[in-house]
Amino acid sequence: MDAQTIRNLIEQGLPGARVQVQGEDGVHFEALVVSDAFAGKLPLARHRMVYATLGELMGGEIHALALRTLTPEEHG
Repeated sequence: MDAQTIRNLIEQGLPGARVQVQGEDGVHFEALVVSDAFAGKLPLARHRMVYATLGELMGGEIHALALRTLTPEEHG
């Protein structure tokens, strides 16, 4: 697994999101996801939205994904 693939999957699942993904070892990643879809949602709900874009890869090919999920206003 690589950061670009994860970025593409998140962007496909959350159209219009701005996504940055880092991860050098192929199993542990960090992502910043900025999306209007997060407005009015608690952090756990936002994370679930991102996890849903990755499906069965979570816990398998992607061992760990640290998330920062922000609305465009929060990202400023």
